[in-house]
Amino acid sequence: MTLWGGRFTQKMDPAAWELNLSLPVDRRLAAQDVEGSLVWADGLHQAGVLSDDEYKKISAGLKIIHDEFASQMFAFQPEDEDIHTAVERRLSELIGPAAGRLHTGRSRNDQVATDFRLWVLQTIPAIDAAIAGLQAGLISRAEAAQETLMPGYTHLQRAQPVLLAHWWLAHFWPLQRDRERLAQAAGRCAILPLGSGALAGTPVGVDRVVMAKTLGFSAPSLNSIDAVSDRDFAVEFLFCAALCGIHLSKLAESIVIFSSAEFGFLRLADSFSTGSSLMPQKKNPDVFELARGKSGMLIGQLTGLLSTLKSLPSAYDKDLQEDKAPLFAAADILLGVLPVMAGALQSIQVQSDRMRAAIDSTMMATDLADYLVGKGIPFRETHALTGKIVHLADEKGVDLAALPLDEYRNVCPQFDEDVYRVFDPLESVKRRKTLGGTAPEAVISQLAEAKKLLVTHT
Repeated sequence: MTLWGGRFTQKMDPAAWELNLSLPVDRRLAAQDVEGSLVWADGLHQAGVLSDDEYKKISAGLKIIHDEFASQMFAFQPEDEDIHTAVERRLSELIGPAAGRLHTGRSRNDQVATDFRLWVLQTIPAIDAAIAGLQAGLISRAEAAQETLMPGYTHLQRAQPVLLAHWWLAHFWPLQRDRERLAQAAGRCAILPLGSGALAGTPVGVDRVVMAKTLGFSAPSLNSIDAVSDRDFAVEFLFCAALCGIHLSKLAESIVIFSSAEFGFLRLADSFSTGSSLMPQKKNPDVFELARGKSGMLIGQLTGLLSTLKSLPSAYDKDLQEDKAPLFAAADILLGVLPVMAGALQSIQVQSDRMRAAIDSTMMATDLADYLVGKGIPFRETHALTGKIVHLADEKGVDLAALPLDEYRNVCPQFDEDVYRVFDPLESVKRRKTLGGTAPEAVISQLAEAKKLLVTHT
């Protein structure tokens, strides 16, 4: 039972039929297809196209189909070309010829665009909640860290000491932006295509504003050609997913590095690690490596859909059948990775002694330059003078804090005995107390804002 075969005299080639089938993918839109059909049936009834009896039969049949999908009792048939065909075929089995009235004034073009947008709108909250779960884990880790110090890095080289709490929260904010982008994407997705027909609109006098409100859309589309061909919402969803994947990969990469024996800052739990089939001593951070790897898949899905869309003419084209699989895959990846990362994050043991031992006085070189600024010397000069001192200490093979005072004074007479105070890493951290800095008071303020955002957007 195809929805389009009247003008054809030959059966479709079996291989071409298999290529044409979209049911293996779009069956995931079953709930949305039934939901949209119920609203369309109501619109047809209100427009006088369906009698009371026809409307009751169609609505009752669709509700049975909805329950069959929900209970996984729906029986697909070999002739089901797509989810729309499957639903209409089953409706015919349940209520007879009245089922044929449902598709009046509607095309699969506006139908699938509606189903797809509905799926995106209903999936975004689940992804948002999963991201929030990881954010909550980062907040928890930051609170537990208190004043634990760690070396901060730029270019993967030791840079300046920071609070571990500050480092954990550095991964909270990218995720917050991911959530904001998803919310904005949902707003642009919430435009109803239903009632656009194949491309020219529908002659049936349905109230599209009412249908939009009923289905949870903000408004109906204003151009029927654009409505059936627009997949901006799909690209935007994939962009949000890909960028979130990059943020997860960045966090995962840092954890992989910091949990290595060379760093030893973090210790992974057995329950979120794997071993080697050859080397008994191995403990591998596979969860985080997989998160890092799957970010590449998310990027690929985005670029794949962009390539599909780049040269299409206006209105609907069959190429758009390829739009759903990458979104389904992207959602599955995020909904699979995010909760596992949240759990793994909570299981990590922090090796604070190793972190503290990795901080040497060279990392307070900027504090040393600032010390001379306090003596009235311009920073550009103090930067150069400090560089000379670092070079001198390196040549002598000693730590900056172990360099004798007379060596300091040989470089700049303004150095005094209090210079050695700048090499206390906690004091270095405490000096960076402006908004957004790593000082304890600034981090406490940051934590409060993060908690407030988590409550507000959850």
